[in-house]
Amino acid sequence: MKVAVVTGASAGIGLAIAERFAKSGWQVAILARGAGRLDEAKRQLERHGGGVLAIEADVADSSAVSAAADRVIAEFGRIDAWVNNAMTTVVAPAHEITPEEYQQVAASTYLSQVYGTLAALRQMRRQGKGAIIQVSSGLAIRAAPLQAAYCAAKAAVGGFTDSLRSELIAEKSPVTLSVVYLPGVNTPQPTWARNRTGHEQVIPDPLFDPRLCAEAVYSSVRNPQREIWVGRSTMMMALGQALAPGIADRKAASMMQAQQGDAMPPRDGNLATPAEGLARIDGPRTRDVVGSRSEYITSRDVRLFKLAAAGGLLLAGAALRALTRGSLGKRR
Repeated sequence: MKVAVVTGASAGIGLAIAERFAKSGWQVAILARGAGRLDEAKRQLERHGGGVLAIEADVADSSAVSAAADRVIAEFGRIDAWVNNAMTTVVAPAHEITPEEYQQVAASTYLSQVYGTLAALRQMRRQGKGAIIQVSSGLAIRAAPLQAAYCAAKAAVGGFTDSLRSELIAEKSPVTLSVVYLPGVNTPQPTWARNRTGHEQVIPDPLFDPRLCAEAVYSSVRNPQREIWVGRSTMMMALGQALAPGIADRKAASMMQAQQGDAMPPRDGNLATPAEGLARIDGPRTRDVVGSRSEYITSRDVRLFKLAAAGGLLLAGAALRALTRGSLGKRR
């Protein structure tokens, strides 16, 4: 039986990913900091009939991640897929985020993916195969205000992954690396994040179901892709940043107020310690969620589109040359 490891899996997207693997007959190891919610998530996943291993671990600690990987091997004997999903953030203007907070967000959102990747890779090299999935964000491509620490950490994940992927290609490794870029998703995270704006964090529409993200991750394990973009907003962010970054800057600036909801006092959130809450996948805005469960494109789709576009341009060019020659012939 295949084995998947999912970090940050006691709620939200991580729990949805773990559930997707469990429903498909995989044994699942879930990592998170909060023991109570982790145990609740384990009980939920066990309903699908497979083995579930719950490991309380802070993935910002490299030794804790390494020990967790060893425990998975001892329990299940292998690791076929490792999904780096854990994250934290600070919602505040960049100049109000402290150096210590930048370090904490980098450790839990970026370095946790480095540590998880290296732990998984050690085992997958021994096995001769495996898939590592980095859960990223559209904000790694097109950053947003009030999220400087998070955007920077997610952007760093891409640089690390691209470098490592090149090394794996050079050594002809069968281990695959994929990055999945997510849109705004209806999870409990906005109610748990450290926030000092004086307002509740509002994720701008469109808002997507965490299970769509889980489907994209599972797809990238079954059919490895370099990158996957989930949701129309992620695709538009990538396109806008590529074609008109200055306009994208101004559009992001105009959304600053839209991210701030009802007034609230500052909240410490789950940056340093786990937030209280149930092991649930969905956040409070279920009625606002876009219904799609298949709205994502892969890097293979993008390549095919580019080839089709290039072919179309060549055909248009050939047609134009033919028309030009015909016109010149008539003049003669």
